[in-house]
Amino acid sequence: MHRRGTTRRTFMAGATAVTGAVGVGALPAPSASAATPRPAVAVFGGGVAGLTAAHELAERGFGVTVYERRALGGKARSMDVPGSARGGRRPLPAEHGFRFIPGIYHNLPDTMRRIPFPGNARGVFDNLVAPREMMFARTGREDLRMPIPWPGHQPERLTLDEIRRALTALVETATGLPLHEAAYFVNRALVFLTSCDERRDEVWERTPWWEFTRAARMSETYQRILAIGVTRNIVATKAEEASTRTVGTLGEAFVFNALGRGADGPPDRILNAPTNEAWIDPWEAHLRSLGVEFRIGWTLREVLYGGGRVAGALVEEPGGARTTVTADHYVCALPVEHARRTWGAALRAADPALARCDRLRTDWMTGIQFYLTERPPMVRGHVNCIDSPWSLTAIAQAGHWPHHDFAADFGDGAAVDCLSVDISEWDKPGVLYGRTAKQCTREQVAREVWAQLKAALNDTGRTVLKDGALHSWFLDPGVDGLGTPHPTNEDELLIHPVGTFHHRPPAGTAVPNFFLAGDYVAVDIDLATMEGANAAARQAVNALLDRTGSDAARCTVKPLFRAPEIEALKRHDRTRYHLGLRNALDLG
Repeated sequence: MHRRGTTRRTFMAGATAVTGAVGVGALPAPSASAATPRPAVAVFGGGVAGLTAAHELAERGFGVTVYERRALGGKARSMDVPGSARGGRRPLPAEHGFRFIPGIYHNLPDTMRRIPFPGNARGVFDNLVAPREMMFARTGREDLRMPIPWPGHQPERLTLDEIRRALTALVETATGLPLHEAAYFVNRALVFLTSCDERRDEVWERTPWWEFTRAARMSETYQRILAIGVTRNIVATKAEEASTRTVGTLGEAFVFNALGRGADGPPDRILNAPTNEAWIDPWEAHLRSLGVEFRIGWTLREVLYGGGRVAGALVEEPGGARTTVTADHYVCALPVEHARRTWGAALRAADPALARCDRLRTDWMTGIQFYLTERPPMVRGHVNCIDSPWSLTAIAQAGHWPHHDFAADFGDGAAVDCLSVDISEWDKPGVLYGRTAKQCTREQVAREVWAQLKAALNDTGRTVLKDGALHSWFLDPGVDGLGTPHPTNEDELLIHPVGTFHHRPPAGTAVPNFFLAGDYVAVDIDLATMEGANAAARQAVNALLDRTGSDAARCTVKPLFRAPEIEALKRHDRTRYHLGLRNALDLG
């Protein structure tokens, strides 16, 4: 019998049965003492970083209040399409962008295991499902369809025509990528793999990926797949600007993940329901059971500094009134573009690392959802449209939500699937209007993205997307002013041009009661990710515990996997680096 998904209201009402239990790996629930008030911590920002900080602090006996200007979950949250519900159904589900939780993540999955969820032995973590394939969609060519190997995975069943297309794509790619270029790229990968940390941090951090891979000298296929495709769609940075350290570090991690080395799970994992249902709402319920308080609609305006400490925080309440809140400790878990606006001159003077955050850059990477009246016959996993001018990635979601009958549960009953698309390039002209995404109106953005998707998927005699099956669309409301001279985006993404790694601050600032948590903080995974936000929050909590001399257990912060058999080669390269020599494998 079909099981309808849990709504936020029914989940929060029924969560008491599980939120009192201790999640896997969690600390015992703290007991408050009337004689000894708990140290108070104000956490500003209710995204992944802020909720992680609140989680770790509450488990260690701190009194935590989270101030969030909009909605819990930040960029990770899902949302409702306003006015889309009919006949007792829930509104159509929308999101800032689809969730992607690869096996290279370790810290975030640990948190998910500690969030109780009804019927799940491992909490929210058991709501992760692993697509078994992905695809590079080539415009005007057959698409590269690739299985994602992992123990226990069964490959998708393919028709004879799908097998023909897959083989054709492999041959086209093989013949389009000269053998010497493939060999050269492999050599560059080995150079990075065997480079010592010092060479990575100093040389490769200041070398663009485009230059490192010598992409300007190579074929169009090499450039599209190995230079532009990798950086724009995965790292959300232009290949001409992206730090080789960032691209190489993530590429190395994904390769080891695919090989089953040091991974928490398969290379590709997504949630089995809308994000808030599967993750954020259970998290909120669990945090409330730990005593965390929430102030939704409260906006941080300024961190007030005085007497060598943070003395308070000026916040704006939902009604517009401004007030000062005080606590023993303060965790700033806002995205960097919002956080640095709240740091005044005195606070910046107290810690120069805060001023260096002005050099960090953000860019647009925003989602749009298309609701379809027919299930599209496309790969059951992520699709990377590497030839699309706006660098589109997409996934059809209904097939991954086993507990939902999409038409019965959402909208007006006509839509049967949601094609969720991320737009990574907003500054290049499209194919319909000759305008950038920022220059287009919202309607034009939707038409342009739909046209680029069809160009990538309907181009070799097969119709995947039909105009007649398009029910409606929804563009992230955080984007405003499109088609005007001054478009804005409330949810920009930290990007990684060369040299920016050295501007990223530590979680513990020079101000004794002020801490930073966010994906811009210096952490092992050098990428703006939910994993980075989670790890940064753990580091912030550890810094707070160290400052206060607490005897509470420190948060585990697990780094990316390092292959033991490569470490000797890295030590050899360290010697060469200090002698001023290039890597032994570097052919130039």
